[in-house]
Parts: sequence; C-alpha cells; structure tokens
Amino acid sequence: MTEKKHKSGFVNIVGNPNVGKSTLMNRLVGERISIITSKAQTTRHRIMGIVNTEDMQIVYSDTPGVLRPNYKLQESMLNFSQSALGDADVLLYVTDVVETTDKNEDFLNKVRKVDYPVLLLINKIDLTDQSGLEKLVSYWKEVLPSAEIIPVSALSNFNIDYVKKRVQELMPDSPPYFDKDALTDKPARFFVTEIIREKILLYYQKEIPYAVEVAVEEFKENDKLIHIKALIIVERDSQKGIIIGPKGNAIKKVGTMARKDIERFFDKKVFLEMFVRVEKDWRNRDNVLKTFGYRLD
Repeated sequence: MTEKKHKSGFVNIVGNPNVGKSTLMNRLVGERISIITSKAQTTRHRIMGIVNTEDMQIVYSDTPGVLRPNYKLQESMLNFSQSALGDADVLLYVTDVVETTDKNEDFLNKVRKVDYPVLLLINKIDLTDQSGLEKLVSYWKEVLPSAEIIPVSALSNFNIDYVKKRVQELMPDSPPYFDKDALTDKPARFFVTEIIREKILLYYQKEIPYAVEVAVEEFKENDKLIHIKALIIVERDSQKGIIIGPKGNAIKKVGTMARKDIERFFDKKVFLEMFVRVEKDWRNRDNVLKTFGYRLD
C-alpha cells in the first residue's frame, strides 16, 4: 500500500484596508488569531495561523491592508504585505463590494505577475444584490484574468468551506514547516499586545489608537495565574492623558476589557497591570520600530 503524501503550503491573505481579511483569517483557521475592528490599519504585523491535519499543514498569513505610507510604521506594514507575495503557494486577494476597485494599482500590478494560484475573494456580498455582484465579477475578471473569483461573506461564513476546499486542493506535496501541534508562529506575549491594542482601537476615538503601540514587559505564568505587566506607548503627553482618562477611569476600563479576553485566550486567570509611556514620534524612529518587530528593509 502506498503511503499517503503529506501536503504543506503558505496561503497568504492580502488586500486593501477594511475588506475583512482578519475576519476571513479567523474563519479559515478556526481560532481567533487576528484582532478585528471596523477601523482601517487594525492589523500591523504579518500573523500566521496554522491548520494541521494528519496529512496536511496549511499556513495562513494575515497581512496589513495595502496603503500608501505616510510614516515609517506604515512603510513597515506595506513591507509585510509585499513580502507575502514572495513566499506564497496560494494567494487570497480579498476585496469587497464596498471599496473603490481602482485603489493601489501598484500592488495589483505585482499580484498580476505572480506565477502561483490566486483566489480573488469578493467579501461582504450580503451588502449587494445579484446584478451588483455580477458587475464586480466581470470587472475583476478583466483586472486579474488568471485569478479564480469566489464571492464570500466572512462575517456570515458564506462560501468559506468552499475556499478551504480549494486551498486544500492547491497545496503542494511537502513535509510540514512547523510542529504539527503549532497554531501560530507568534509567542504568547504577541497576542497579549494585540488584545490590548484591539481594546484601545475600540475604546478611543480619532487618531489616538494609531499613535499607540503596546509592549509586554513581564509575562509570568504559574499553574493558576498569569501575571502580565504591559506598557502602552504614545507619541505625546496629551495622548498619555487621554489614555489614562480622568482619575484613571479610561485605562481601567480598557484593562478590564483586555483582561477578560486574555483570560479567554489562555483559559486561565490573569492579573494585568498597564502603564503609559511617551516615546516622541515613535512611528518614524527606526530603532523603536525594530524593538516592536517591524520590518524596515
């Protein structure tokens, strides 16, 4: 009897901001790997979620939305998205029925040149009708003629099983790239910072969330409890005041929201301390960005 071959591959998810890439990623992986808010630029890093079966390993990558950079942090975010074109076995290019279709022509030109399968997912189809969807399908057939077009709704889980099936069919023969019990390439601390940052995105308005970074300074775990000390970095003293809020009310509220989600994530009690520090213009400083894990090449 011939031994069944093992398949493995990288499936990279790219597209413009706010088209639903992170919701899609979580659906495909079956776990809440990526944080989700309605604000653009929620995802800043390239985050891997790994799906294992006995004879297959699929490594999904969520990437930041493609945008024209205004500062070095955004340059790094674009680097993550562009690097995803270079090491994919399958590319999921996500668009939706809302966004203007002519954004980021430079990035689309790069997608046209890839020599591996591209699945173009038109997301949020529940927000349009049949004729609107047909027009979009015709448009994308002209823009990316080699792509296979699949209408989906990540939010309502419509057609996601079909996307999974197509991805499985396109996986190349290969041994696994990661341990078979791995769920992600990121350490526990990374998910703590992401959960806290998600709560900041949800709680504060306007520019504040975009001027914030989170670092975990201490992560101590025993059988019953995880003790976490987290640092919230802002660019100006005025932002520090807003993050803390009158009598510390704002940071307490965010801390409570984050702690509950961190406890759910690790299935363990958490003691969370949060502090705020000003790092002037950190989004444009190479040395600071590198300490937060951003690529600048």
